[in-house]
Amino acid sequence: MKYELIEHESGLFRLKALKDFNDVKAGDLGGLVSSESSLSHDGDCWVYSNARVFDDARVYDNARVYDNARVFGNARVYGNARVYGSARVYGNAQVFDDAQVFSNAIVFDAARVYDNARVCNNALVFGNALVFDNAEVYGSARVFDGAQVYGNARVFDDTKVYGHAKVWGNARVYDTARVYGNAQVFDSNIVTKNPIFMFLPEHNLTATDKHINIGCESHTYEHWLEHYAEIGEKHKYSKEHIIFYGNTIKNLFYLRSKYVD
Repeated sequence: MKYELIEHESGLFRLKALKDFNDVKAGDLGGLVSSESSLSHDGDCWVYSNARVFDDARVYDNARVYDNARVFGNARVYGNARVYGSARVYGNAQVFDDAQVFSNAIVFDAARVYDNARVCNNALVFGNALVFDNAEVYGSARVFDGAQVYGNARVFDDTKVYGHAKVWGNARVYDTARVYGNAQVFDSNIVTKNPIFMFLPEHNLTATDKHINIGCESHTYEHWLEHYAEIGEKHKYSKEHIIFYGNTIKNLFYLRSKYVD
């Protein structure tokens, strides 16, 4: 055993380390937990002085919860994950691998934050949302429903990514943008306003500030205007569909030049 529990006036128990491990020394007082089920005796996991882990939440492996963070409900924090600042992780949420949730960020419902992802400031990640790889969600951003943010993507400011939308690659979504439905923003796309999402015959289309994404192809408006026919042929579009997509791209280019540029 690496710790014992000391009764606390809150109804929870104060941790007291029984041996040295990582940066914890024998005799150090830790945070408050519901029971020994809250914190594993294995690994270097620890809940530090002002932090709390309660209800049926669990912290294990080498995870750490510190500062004024709270982990509760049925939440799980494990691997080498860190939850700190005034962050909250609850519901059935999971934070694991080398992920970090901090500042005033909140992760709840069945959301998952993992790999090397970061969620911080006043960001919220909830529903069945996933944030992973090296992605970062911060500012007052909201990622929810079944949305996914991954790769090296950044979602920040007052943006919302929701529905089954995906943001990945080196994409940046910020300002007051809304990415939703089945929209996909990827590669080096930058979105500062609401993208346009369209259900089209062969592949869906997402138009952002500077790019149009059709299926797995992401190019500037200018590139699409010049090469839409050959791209359509490469993907074996019918002649009618190539003309249809070409007209759609031309209309989007016109709207962008008239109302955005």
